[in-house]
Amino acid sequence: MADATARERVGLDVSRLRADFPTLVEEVRPGVPLRYLDNAATALKPTAVIEAVRECMADYPANVHRGLHALSERATAAFEDARARVARRLGVGDDPAQVIFTRGSTEAINLAARAWGRTTLKPGDAIVLSELEHHANIVPWQMIAAETGAVLRYVDLSDELEYDLDSFDRHFDDGKVRMVATTAMSNVTGVRPPVEEIARRARDRGARVLIDAAQSLAHEPLDVASLGVDFAAFSGHKIFGPTGVGVLYGKRELLEAMEPVLGGGNMVLRVERDRAVWNELPDKFEAGTPPIAEAIGLGAAIDYLEGLDADAVARHERALIEHAHEALGAVEGFRLLGPSDPTAKGPIVGFTLDDAHPHDLAQLLDRFGIAIRAGHHCAMPLHARLGIPASARASLAPYNTTEEIDRLAEALESIKTMLRRR
Repeated sequence: MADATARERVGLDVSRLRADFPTLVEEVRPGVPLRYLDNAATALKPTAVIEAVRECMADYPANVHRGLHALSERATAAFEDARARVARRLGVGDDPAQVIFTRGSTEAINLAARAWGRTTLKPGDAIVLSELEHHANIVPWQMIAAETGAVLRYVDLSDELEYDLDSFDRHFDDGKVRMVATTAMSNVTGVRPPVEEIARRARDRGARVLIDAAQSLAHEPLDVASLGVDFAAFSGHKIFGPTGVGVLYGKRELLEAMEPVLGGGNMVLRVERDRAVWNELPDKFEAGTPPIAEAIGLGAAIDYLEGLDADAVARHERALIEHAHEALGAVEGFRLLGPSDPTAKGPIVGFTLDDAHPHDLAQLLDRFGIAIRAGHHCAMPLHARLGIPASARASLAPYNTTEEIDRLAEALESIKTMLRRR
């Protein structure tokens, strides 16, 4: 499929969009252009985000909430405006104090697990997960379970690694489930668990729900109010924003009932010799100096996302994943991980190639200017289920093209030929 044909069919000017991302004009080495297919690890940054961070650093590099001078007031206004933009993106624009800035989705999930779990979980209570989860949505729950005496339960997966709702239902038979934590999109296979149905069934049985939206939010909206979920987490750098900033959304009544995890400046109203009184939301959970420029950059990334035609982007990404399944599937020895149906997943292709270790593949592909990810992708339980120690992953974004996928397929063929000669 030629890119001109794809552009006409999906209604997205990919060439114009690519011009927004300065990294895409780089060469890995002279004469070897970059083909960036590692978006699930971190997405590239558009000029608007880069400029927002630069402007903050250059023009108002002051601390927030404390200063009574012009620079601090400007920084505070921009920082809180970014919070408001995130809140609108999540469907809770009427109460942005439910948006807590963190260093990323990992810290956000840790905050929810510890602050909520310590006040709620008792011995024998159950937390429901699945093997689709990133370590960031497994290890914090392991830690709080060990601390409180709660237990972890795992939802079964189908042969194509899709979420099994019948297995999910069975975990509620004894009435002990207090929390369901699920990804909205697997970072290994692109599988999208049915979060709407998961949230509905959990809510009907009195359980809380946390959504890990780190992979999904760049590709589809998340309206936490409509879903009725209790917590949601995501990272700025996976949605075209800076690294070092993320978000925990929490329902106000839960956040108000939870104790903070970190103590220090800003999160207190008063400190005495032997006690402290916590600040109001969101400051209660934002101890110390927050990631100011990063949060402002995240606000710019939200603006950039919302400036795109969401339907056109979805159609383009669907065309990319369909093309990837076809082109890569034709490579001898290629094994796709997860659903064979491209409509059942997000724009992620997890795979192995016969006789080639994923790490070797990633290094060899770099010679062709192709950036992919190799390893266990912080998803060891899923790889154990697959019976492999590691996999390769090509992950797509709106600025990617079918030509880049074709170059990946050609490079894999070349690598296969090279390995046969050894």
